[in-house]
Amino acid sequence: MKLINRFFLLFLIVFLINTAHAEYKTYPNGSNTSAFSVPILLYHRFGPTVADSMTITTDTFESHLKYLKSNGYRIIPLRQLVDFYIKKSKAPGPRSVVIVVDDAHKTVFSYMLPIVKKYNIPVTLFVYPSAISNASYAMTWEQLRELKKTGLFDIQSHTYWHPNFNREKKRLSPVEYNKFEDMQMKKSKDRLEKELGIYVDMLAWPFGIYNSELEAKAKQHGYIAAFSIERRHAKPSDNPMSLPRYLLNNSIKGKSFERLINNE
Repeated sequence: MKLINRFFLLFLIVFLINTAHAEYKTYPNGSNTSAFSVPILLYHRFGPTVADSMTITTDTFESHLKYLKSNGYRIIPLRQLVDFYIKKSKAPGPRSVVIVVDDAHKTVFSYMLPIVKKYNIPVTLFVYPSAISNASYAMTWEQLRELKKTGLFDIQSHTYWHPNFNREKKRLSPVEYNKFEDMQMKKSKDRLEKELGIYVDMLAWPFGIYNSELEAKAKQHGYIAAFSIERRHAKPSDNPMSLPRYLLNNSIKGKSFERLINNE
């Protein structure tokens, strides 16, 4: 009887040690799957002055990069973070940060690109193709190709024309809405891949609108990750089809940017 009790006690101790080790597994780069916390910073437009609520001045953007560099943060490709969620790579290292841009506004090419080159940082650009070489505010296909050539920009989907899915669902019949979802997901992916010779498998939800139906539709069309605009850091337990991003404006700088990055 005593032997059985000792065996049970030994088994319990080993089980508890292994459980603790699994919960706090540390990778060679020092990251910890139970604890990593990565801010995904979302930008839209750039310029020397603030033109609207979505404009970040070049001075503010550069101040963000200077703070990250001088405080030991590392800007990693969004792909690296996504690879963790789909179990293709280890967790991102401590002090990792991701930079993304929505919409492909022409100021990304004229004002953001020189700074990206200067600091040699990876950026993911989410594009809705209907505007490219068409809308006056958007970049051209040739400009997108120039971004691709730098090796610093990963270009991904923002649906085909940036719809409000909630509004369209009310306006269309169930059959029409189902076709509309398919078009927005597939046509964007197909056009970007054809024009730029890239592989598209990530999606930014327009207006941050998503639900389980949209997530399932995105997966059906080959998307492995999608992104909202929830204001919090990405964590290991997050759903890769609705990863959070911080929507930035020009007032987020100095101490407010530091608090955001440090999750305070």
